Amino acid sequence: MPGLIFKRFLSAIPTLLVLVTAAFFLMRAVPGGPFAGERNLPPQVEQNLLAAYHLDESLGRQYLRYLVNLCKGDLGPSFQYPDYDVAELIAAGLPYSLQLGGLAFLLALALGIPAGVVAARRANTWVDASIMGVSLVGISVPNFVVAPLLVLVFAIYLDWLPAMAVEAGSGMGLRNMVLPVIALALPQIAYIARITRSSMLEVLSAGFITMARARGLSSRRVLWGHALRPALLPVVSYVGPAAAALLTGSVVVETIFGIPGIGRYFVQGAVNRDYTLVMGVVVFYGVLVIAFNLVVDIGYRLIDPRLRRA
Repeated sequence: MPGLIFKRFLSAIPTLLVLVTAAFFLMRAVPGGPFAGERNLPPQVEQNLLAAYHLDESLGRQYLRYLVNLCKGDLGPSFQYPDYDVAELIAAGLPYSLQLGGLAFLLALALGIPAGVVAARRANTWVDASIMGVSLVGISVPNFVVAPLLVLVFAIYLDWLPAMAVEAGSGMGLRNMVLPVIALALPQIAYIARITRSSMLEVLSAGFITMARARGLSSRRVLWGHALRPALLPVVSYVGPAAAALLTGSVVVETIFGIPGIGRYFVQGAVNRDYTLVMGVVVFYGVLVIAFNLVVDIGYRLIDPRLRRA
């Protein structure tokens, strides 16, 4: 296991380098700049601002300077939030995104896996068709449609739940998180249910399942005791990147429900050409994806003994 972690760490370095390089030059290829919206700035003041943030240097020098600072753990100052470093902004938004994404991730696993197992057990019946039909709707309808509908029905018409996740003086309580968590988790529930069903059907047709049934084991024991573990391998592959995406928050969900998470900072940084803020979020997201892929690899070896022996 330590050898696997070391190999993944070495492979993560070129991956992050490619990610940082692409994000760096793509951001600067977009017309405009971080101070282009300041129409009334005198030329000398604008020139001083560019010099203060080293934006008057060539792209090559800016790129090398950013890499050196990144190796030191310095994500740089924010252009639009001059009193804060990018690391401070990410740290401020991270608890909100973690709470939202963590609850959505747990909900997706808690509902998606059992739904897929039930659909596979009742394959080609009305139960299977109903679950897969609902999951297809969950995949097809985007968050920017689901979230306002949830607010309209449960917050405005029925007045059961608050429309905003963050209320002045109260923060984010569990009651405030119900609607954004559901809106964020619904597509993942649908994907996990479909992946689990497909994998479970394949495992149920395997020879070792036939042998287990021939030994007189009950259907419940065959399903949950023998078939579920190998059927979870494709699900584990999917939930790694999905967990990273959920934990960094959904831009749409955070915007609609007023959650000051990382996703909102990313959008504001992109709109305002805040290069360092966008780069910081991209690097943070890249590190999360790599870390969760490592967790997936370790989970594979815990689930499948053949990989541990290999």
